Amino acid sequence: MMNLISIEMYKIFRKLRTYIGFIALAVLIPIIQIALYFEGDGYLDFATRNIKQSFVIVGNLMNGYLIANIVLQMLFVHIPFLIVLVGGDLLAGEATSGTYRMLITRPISRFKLVTSKFLSGLIYTNLLLVWMLILSLGVSVLIFGTGELIVLKNKIYIFAKDDVLWRFFLSYGFAALSMSTVLALSFLFSSFVENAIGPIVATMAVIIIFLILSALQVDFLQPIKPYLFVNHMAVWREFMSDPVDYSKIFNSGLILVGHIVGFYFITLYSFIKKDILS
Repeated sequence: MMNLISIEMYKIFRKLRTYIGFIALAVLIPIIQIALYFEGDGYLDFATRNIKQSFVIVGNLMNGYLIANIVLQMLFVHIPFLIVLVGGDLLAGEATSGTYRMLITRPISRFKLVTSKFLSGLIYTNLLLVWMLILSLGVSVLIFGTGELIVLKNKIYIFAKDDVLWRFFLSYGFAALSMSTVLALSFLFSSFVENAIGPIVATMAVIIIFLILSALQVDFLQPIKPYLFVNHMAVWREFMSDPVDYSKIFNSGLILVGHIVGFYFITLYSFIKKDILS
């Protein structure tokens, strides 16, 4: 299986579309960092204008931790598109290039073929998030230094600088679970078609439709809303609260894992039953 995964990883990184996500993050994150370097004080003053009427804020709040949190908040909604560029091509790309027949003639079961591609897609997804973590947190800390982290939600949280890193690492860990769900969905659609454009469009369409359904205040939809995976993708924000609602995080994690496993097995069943030799 390890040999199959290494082959699939080579095939993934041989394609130019694989690098679009890494390049996009390498361009967008520095732009945000540069903008906040020159305009960050104004942004912070605007964000804290209400509490400054009652409190005197001292210390280095415009630091690398705040920048990293802003980057994560801003770019998290765009990461799914970068992931489906690869996930939608994992199986459909083989059909497009006409290599299914050649793959099946090798002494490899369809189960191993699907699993190796799926695991390779998950590895790519996590590598992309690690790259984002390095650029957003690592580089921001080098440029802006460290300090207390201020988080503005329905409440205002100010975390001591020695109480921040674990929150970021766990936030990215949960974000990886969320993005793995997107990868699994695009992988599922990739097994149905012979062109990678279809899975990309279909995955983003499903995400948009689910977001719209989640926003609709209709009694008929209330029973299904808790099971729509889009409602759980941003639960990583709970790590930026105090106290952390571990129960909510655990429940959302279970739902996301259930979607990942479900999408994988549907893909596996579909691929095993699919006639790809004719």
